[in-house]
Amino acid sequence: MAPDHDISTGGAGGRFPATQYSAIMALRSGDQKERERALETVATVYWRPIYTHIRLRWKRETEEARDLTQGFFMQVLEKDFFATFDPQRARFRTFLRVCLDRFIQREDASSARQKRGGGVDHIPLDLVEIEKSLSGSATYPSPEDGFDREWVRSLLSLATIRLRAYCEESHRGMAYRAFERYDLDPSDSSARPTYATLAAELGTTSDDITNQLAFARREFRRIVLGLLREMTSSEEEFRDEARTLLGIDVT
Repeated sequence: MAPDHDISTGGAGGRFPATQYSAIMALRSGDQKERERALETVATVYWRPIYTHIRLRWKRETEEARDLTQGFFMQVLEKDFFATFDPQRARFRTFLRVCLDRFIQREDASSARQKRGGGVDHIPLDLVEIEKSLSGSATYPSPEDGFDREWVRSLLSLATIRLRAYCEESHRGMAYRAFERYDLDPSDSSARPTYATLAAELGTTSDDITNQLAFARREFRRIVLGLLREMTSSEEEFRDEARTLLGIDVT
């Protein structure tokens, strides 16, 4: 899915996702296992923007950027890295980028630094796809733009994975296939198949395609909001991110 893909589905209204879990707040838990679970959630969404920022802002080659990414997440797990985070002053992703820059500055200033991450992959990083994106540097006008766009891309990609799993578990596989073909596959709206064409491909009717897409879009929006809830630490930040990403005021 393109990072600027239109996901303003389901109308202007909305409800809070059922879950109130915040992985951001759980990173500061006194329970080691809870912190590890939270880090896994946060890393799933944030490793791409972090890696991209290191490559663009700090001009590091692939291996060093990979090690710095791993090292940063280990610092998050081992230390109270976000103790000073105040959601009233900044979005978490803005604060995270500032923490990342300070981490790299400290690493560079260390006179006896070892290979970052110790050569161990604490967080799984798939660099093949992201390096393809980075090969066209014009895609990102600035490192900050690269960070934000990769954050959006990661969050929407994870939402898509969760939507597919939900549709399969709910025996609504056709809804996901229609959503994939109509909303995810085309690079622009002119490339979308008509409802009649899509109905013929999937062996159903145009009216059914309408219903299947409505279901998938509604659930995708719900899942995106749930992920935003996990990636924020306050009601205000959650609403702000929902407004930015989905263009809606959540009620």
